[in-house]
Formats: sequence, structure tokens, C-alpha cells
Amino acid sequence: MGVGVSRSNLAGSVAKSGGIGVISGAQIGYDEPDFETNNLNANLRALRKHISKAKEISNGGIIGVNLMVAMNNYEEYVKECVNSNADLIISGAGIPSKLPSFTKGSNVKIAPIVSSSKACSLVLKIWDKKENATADLIVVEGPKAGGHLGFSKNDLEDIKSIDYDKEFVEILEIAKFYGDKYNKHIPVVAAGGISTAEDVAKYINIGADGVQVGTRFVTTYECDAHENYKNTYINSNFDDIEIIQSPVGLPGRAIHNKFIDDISNNRPTITKCYNCISKCNPKDTPYCISKALINAVSGDVENGLLFCGADAYKSDKLRSVDDVISELTSLL
Repeated sequence: MGVGVSRSNLAGSVAKSGGIGVISGAQIGYDEPDFETNNLNANLRALRKHISKAKEISNGGIIGVNLMVAMNNYEEYVKECVNSNADLIISGAGIPSKLPSFTKGSNVKIAPIVSSSKACSLVLKIWDKKENATADLIVVEGPKAGGHLGFSKNDLEDIKSIDYDKEFVEILEIAKFYGDKYNKHIPVVAAGGISTAEDVAKYINIGADGVQVGTRFVTTYECDAHENYKNTYINSNFDDIEIIQSPVGLPGRAIHNKFIDDISNNRPTITKCYNCISKCNPKDTPYCISKALINAVSGDVENGLLFCGADAYKSDKLRSVDDVISELTSLL
């Protein structure tokens, strides 16, 4: 949902409708006037602005921010969320080992994104041993999610071999163990490929406290992305959705377009480095992910990267956030 797909308007609208609205912190200031020359300050300013605006729209609802551990200046982004009174920080694309220390003494809740019981156990063990803290919520992201994925490309090519439900049940037990230790309930949220009321009901019945949904909200009136971006989802087919390799070092799911053809055939010339990802080296990165995502969210969908979930092709028209939430919760 980054860059710019989920900012204040979408997050605020979801929170107003009773969900937790989540802002993506990735290059959130892409349209700030000094973004090209003062990237970090532009992003921190935009993060502060969009948290404030989302809270205003939400009318007292809960606003979270998703921050990738792989981001450069991760600590600064976390502390800006704390200072801007975000309610929740959700963090993946790496192990958020220091997140509790960065938020210590604040009221912000913290949630790791994990894709396996092994990863969940590792994160909570680190937090317990080194920070004397535990999660306030756990997001379990499955292989059908959009954007960056916590699975290998080989795993994703044989997606049916991944037993997400088994991992989810095991994570419920891990959450209970640490919840009992810290005398609290740790909610566990199912994520990835959840696009229908049946999907929601299934995971609530398994034991989830909630679900995280991204793709369904892209094709809403309130989504912050350009109309061209939304229409790529509406016009896509099952065969258009594929796994690509990201400069972040993780596989990702996206809609096939001219951009993917271009980077498959030739490495594009990178004229500007936004210093966004800690592991990215402009000398050998396959393409600039910031530029690709900025192009897409701004409407240049043939020359941009169109991240999506596995069910993006099921979107058939624009809907309101209220309508999407009503539909998803209709069986509860």
C-alpha cells in the first residue's frame, strides 16, 4: 500500500468506518515540494501531516502506520510516529528487533508482521529477552498478500505447499504463551489474500481476532492512489498477476505491465538514488523501487510498479470504504 496508496484519506476513512486505518510510511512525502532535495525531512513532515489528517477524518478512530524495517532511518520514522500520536506501528520486511526500545515510554502499540511460527517465535523471544516487552498485536501475513512477501520465490511458485492455516494456529499458541507471561491478551490478525466475507469468517472461526485487508481497499473512492492505478486492478485478469523480485531483497506480487517487461529485458539507468532501502545499492539494483512506485501511484501505470494481492483481479468496480467493510463483515 506504499508508496502513497494508503495515506490519510484511505486510512482515515477506514478508521471512521470502524476498522484500524493504516498509513504506509514508505516514501510518504513523494509529492512534497522538497522531496527530491531533502528526502528524509520531506517524508517525516508528510508522515506527521498524514497522521494528523487521518485522525481528523477518522473522528476518533484508530490510526496505525506500517514501517518497513528495511527502510533507511527506520528509528527516525518510528519516533516521528510516536511524536505524532499514532496509535499503532506495524512493522515487517525485516526483524523489528529494536522497535520496543524506540517506542518505550509512549502509548503507541507495536505489532510485528510475520509469515511463520518460526519468525513469530524469534521476534517475540528477542523482544522478551532484550527489551522485556512483547507485542500488542501480531499480523500473520500469508503467501497471497500484496507487495513484499516473507517467502522465497521458490515457495511462492509452489504456493499450495505453504500451509498458512497451520502456521496461523501455531502462532495463536505463541501469542498465548507470551500473553500469559505479560498478563495480557495479544490479538492475532490474519492477512494476505483475504477478500471475501467467507475469508473473514473462516479466520475469525479459526481464532483470529481480526483480519488485515489491503487489496480490496485500493479500488475504493477513498484510496489515495491515482484513478489509473485503481483501474489497473479493475481491468486485470488472473494471469496478469505475478511474482517479481524487488530491490528490497524480497519477492513481491504485482500486476504485469510494460514496466515489468522493460526491467526483464534491460536494466534501467538509475539517475537518482532516494536512499530509501538499507540494502539497496544503485550500482547493482535491478531498478529504483521508489521511482517505480511513485510513477504508479501518480498515474503513470505503464512505467510504474503495480503491487497487488493475489485477488486483485476480482475487483470489478469502485466502491466506498463503507461498502467494502459491510461486505467483508456480513457473515459475522
